[in-house]
Amino acid sequence: MWLVLWGAGLLVSIVVAVSVGAVAVPAETVLGVVANKLMPGTFETTWSKGREAIVWDIRFPRTLLAGLVGGGLALVGAVLQSVTRNPLADPHLLGISSGGAAGAILALLHTGLFVGLLTVPLMAFAGALVATLVVLAVTRFASATSADKLVLAGVAVSFVILSIANILIFLGDPRATHTVVFWMLGGLGLAQWNHLMYPLGILALTLPYLLIRSTDLNAMTIGDETATTLGIPVARFRLTVFVVGALITGVMVAFSGLIGFVGLMVPHIARFFVGGNYARVLPISLSLGAILLIWADIAARTLMAPEDMPIGIVTGLVGGVFFIILLRSRAQQ
Repeated sequence: MWLVLWGAGLLVSIVVAVSVGAVAVPAETVLGVVANKLMPGTFETTWSKGREAIVWDIRFPRTLLAGLVGGGLALVGAVLQSVTRNPLADPHLLGISSGGAAGAILALLHTGLFVGLLTVPLMAFAGALVATLVVLAVTRFASATSADKLVLAGVAVSFVILSIANILIFLGDPRATHTVVFWMLGGLGLAQWNHLMYPLGILALTLPYLLIRSTDLNAMTIGDETATTLGIPVARFRLTVFVVGALITGVMVAFSGLIGFVGLMVPHIARFFVGGNYARVLPISLSLGAILLIWADIAARTLMAPEDMPIGIVTGLVGGVFFIILLRSRAQQ
């Protein structure tokens, strides 16, 4: 029932997002353009070529990218909160997003697109994976095995990696610096149809695996001892989940920049509606994350219209308040 409800909410959000902007487009025009592109001749063409280009070439791919990125980051946040047993775990706070950003910046400003458009997501994944391994190494070196200390280690590593990313920007081509800095704040303005196959492909590969392992994720939330007694190779499974999370985060960051707190907020909202069973939490988190980021993008495009505010600012403002409320609720438990 919840999946149907949030699926309907996602469709409504997509239509609203494509309709709203500097040039308002009626919802019936949006539906007509999309229907005619998918099934030519479905509706009589009563709109201009300009509005058709706005809907199909600009806003629709941007909205779909927002949905894919939001869903992917929420999915990563949910599984990280399971394997770390920390409700504050998030790809942004654990430094995974920062690693992905550093890898993408290295590709954009220094190495060049040596394997075409695939270069940026590959380098972003490599950066996210390196950041993940560094966080795990720091926790082991500092004997910081508790869940809270893992987040602290992630924050520390995130600051270090962001400093490295800033050095890469400083040493890069000054003409490209402004674009990269804006991209680091989070933005979907450069979305194109040929970009969507990468985040869509990653989610299509990783979501089935995570759903199959939902029972193991449930066991990990109880504790390593319980998971071990159930026959789960805890260390190997946790590392696998971190690698999958790095892969998803790296690809999302490559096309959206740094967008924080989505992975922190959405799993908590999902668990509020459907409980703690990860067979339900994962698909609901995916749909809720998509809805959240689509509406954040609507806010980013309209609050300072005609200027396009970086979407990371919107999620940072909302996520920061949510983080404070979450800390207060934990302190009262």
